[in-house]
Amino acid sequence: MNRKVEVNKINDAETLKIAHAIRYEVFVLGQNCPTDLEKADEDESTHFLAQVNGVPAGACRWRKTGNGYKLERFAVLNDFRGMGVGQQMVKTVLDDLPEDAEYIYLNSQLDAVGLYEKFGFVKDGLEFTEAGIRHYKMVKA
Repeated sequence: MNRKVEVNKINDAETLKIAHAIRYEVFVLGQNCPTDLEKADEDESTHFLAQVNGVPAGACRWRKTGNGYKLERFAVLNDFRGMGVGQQMVKTVLDDLPEDAEYIYLNSQLDAVGLYEKFGFVKDGLEFTEAGIRHYKMVKA
């Protein structure tokens, strides 16, 4: 079966609601992340929705921080894992960053480290726990 994975920048409130619902399912329900932490920094973020054959499958965002550009909230619904959705989201977000984005970083859950390494990210520092989940800070080399 052919699968068409598309990731697009969100420009309207209805699509943003879909992205929030995906993140809520993955992070709040699936990983017991506190809702207030999951929703932090929404207004200053650039959001994306991933679809597989037109069906919402994942969501992510980036934002400019005092340190640089941070990739965040990469969430793929269970039914769409293993289909390249995460890879397409990372590629799309990196392509969307401003040309002057020099310092690009993220906090990766342990099981996603390999995904980000494929795009040139390297671990920076020791493992840490955020919202009860083990992470590594990763920086684009």
